Amino acid sequence: MRTMIRRGLLVPIAAVAIFGSTNSAAFAESMEATPVEEGILQPGPPPEEEEGFESAPSETEELPPTSGKPPADGPSAEYCGPTKHVYKPNANLGKAHAGIGVAQANYNATSRTARSWFKSEVGGEVGVTVSSEVKASASVVVSEVEAKYGVDLSAKVTAKVGNEIQVDTPPKKTTYAKFGVWRMKNTGIAYTIYSNCTTSPKKTGTTFSPWCVGWYLWER
Repeated sequence: MRTMIRRGLLVPIAAVAIFGSTNSAAFAESMEATPVEEGILQPGPPPEEEEGFESAPSETEELPPTSGKPPADGPSAEYCGPTKHVYKPNANLGKAHAGIGVAQANYNATSRTARSWFKSEVGGEVGVTVSSEVKASASVVVSEVEAKYGVDLSAKVTAKVGNEIQVDTPPKKTTYAKFGVWRMKNTGIAYTIYSNCTTSPKKTGTTFSPWCVGWYLWER
């Protein structure tokens, strides 16, 4: 895949986010937080993901039945079904880029605009990651976020070697390029419903759900 950026279409600040998808407009309209749009330049490299996040399990872990009576205000039946981990997104925090491999860079030492051409040299998979409060599976997280915001996401996205992008580099500037996967960042309420109809305390958790393969570019 080759992507070309015309400098005349961009405002001359420090960086640009590029997405490898055709549904960016519909995606942007569904977001409550300020998104990173195609063609909008960013002030610097993408921030590193916060600590404390781990990969979500591919499927909900099977837990043994819970003994005991249901709460007084709960259903009359003691058994409600298998234990279920729940995640309900309630705030969209925009897009976040998960880089694969190191950033590439090209310095233009001339007095005229030069063309920089970047090509991905490392590929890999990026899946759903969650904070410790979220116990739901990747499939549950993705389905809940999709339903909440009307978008198409994936439990796992593969970024392949060979993806290309071209961009104009101004005189005496360095263009940086990082290849990877764009993800939706959300916060929501996480809890567990046990087989005896009791519910664990509700906590606020954060999730990152893969959306599409793309580049993150910036200049200095």
